[in-house]
Amino acid sequence: MSLLRDNQPVLHDFTVRLTEHRIGLVGNNGSGKSSLVRLLNGLLQPATGSVRVGDQDPSDGPESMASQVGFIFQNPDHQLIFPTVQEELTFGLKNLGLSRSEAESRAQACLREHEREDWADRPVHSLSEGQKQLVCILAVLVMQPQLIVLDEPFSALDLPTRWHLLDWMHSLPQQLLMISHDLDTLTDFDRILWLEDGRLRGDGHPNDILPAYREACRGQEGRL
Repeated sequence: MSLLRDNQPVLHDFTVRLTEHRIGLVGNNGSGKSSLVRLLNGLLQPATGSVRVGDQDPSDGPESMASQVGFIFQNPDHQLIFPTVQEELTFGLKNLGLSRSEAESRAQACLREHEREDWADRPVHSLSEGQKQLVCILAVLVMQPQLIVLDEPFSALDLPTRWHLLDWMHSLPQQLLMISHDLDTLTDFDRILWLEDGRLRGDGHPNDILPAYREACRGQEGRL
């Protein structure tokens, strides 16, 4: 599989099968990480080859992938668009075809399951950054996707909030694919992919890939 942007290659001859429960994605800026994950929900289309998520083809478009792939971004303010927490959770469900009452019932059940039932009518703007990020995660979880993609989700959070959310996310049944420059958050993952210039430079266990990536980054600093 390959990917072009403005007729320039972004991913080159890329072949990978992702079956592990927790997968980390590392690489310098411009290495192709964000482009790769956007192939998974149809926001980008490959120039050659194909992409599959379960038994579904993302080329059918983002709307068709909403129940398969959930995205959580770096800045929750870029993801949260409704005044209250419950409205945020029901939006995606209604897009999946649920009635308003069904969507509200499932949203309330999700908040209750995660001991946040009292958040339902809270204004989103009144929440802390960590609470906002949790709402983003719940808004994805309530749609029950197979795969959750996280693109630098913790960079704006303090360390206690970051580790609390990370521990909680490790308990989720869904498969996680997380982009992170904070390598310490990836040490307990099952597999790490290391992208460089649109190619897969490393693929393996964190104990093998993360030290090699750190060393390569130090070498690049020395040439600046």
